[in-house]
Amino acid sequence: MNGNLAMSGFDLEGKYADVVPKPASSILLVRDGDNGFEVFMVRRHHQIDFASGAMVFPGGKVDAADADPRLRDLCAGAEGLSDADLGFRVSAVREAFEETGVLLATENGEEIGAERATALKDAYAAAMERGETTMAEMATREGLCLRLDRLVPFAHWITPAIMAKRFDTPFFIAEAPHAQVEGAGHDGREAVDSVWIAPADAIAKADAGEVTMVFATRRNLEKLARAHSVEEALSNARNDPPMTINPRVYARDGRRYIEIPEEAGFGGSVFDVGAA
Repeated sequence: MNGNLAMSGFDLEGKYADVVPKPASSILLVRDGDNGFEVFMVRRHHQIDFASGAMVFPGGKVDAADADPRLRDLCAGAEGLSDADLGFRVSAVREAFEETGVLLATENGEEIGAERATALKDAYAAAMERGETTMAEMATREGLCLRLDRLVPFAHWITPAIMAKRFDTPFFIAEAPHAQVEGAGHDGREAVDSVWIAPADAIAKADAGEVTMVFATRRNLEKLARAHSVEEALSNARNDPPMTINPRVYARDGRRYIEIPEEAGFGGSVFDVGAA
């Protein structure tokens, strides 16, 4: 396996096992583009303290406001969700909106077009990121319905106990709204570059050393690359509900290894990720 997985410089003793992972979420926005099946990825700012400079899927920490009880009446697909699951899913929608400008929502039952999505981003995204407004407030004021029903669970990773900053992160996959695809971009703050890219091409860039990629991102891309269309990717995810993965990291004979359950479905259980 390629060693360029942004895992260097960390204690292998697991001394952070007592650190409670913070809830976070991430989203794989996918499309059937002119060049085939693609996923939207961003490159994180080098000053971000987690996965700095890495090529990742949009995402971030769950805010308390993401589980606002008012959201249950402002979302499609909130029925039966626990408060925690509601927070994870709303967070994924919010992070996509803040980081990329793509809004998984409808207005009066109609899809949101590019111009309307841009106007909403300009009016709310930066303020939302600063904590000055929330998804519930925007949805109420603008008459929006957040489409949680379009999110399909794809993977669920917990940051290994070798790292001081740990996150409990479900990854969701969703088709990007057709009218908003061309307007997807990056916020210039947490993300400094963005691209629609075929999963196999993203993996090739990591193998060539052109981009940095954390272990979970690499594994998610390999899983995603089994599909050749949005329909197939969503079907695969629905038919293979993810298990929560808490990787074990250890060193042996001068090499570093990451171990995950074979049954997690990522094509193996022990991965060589470079020199220890």
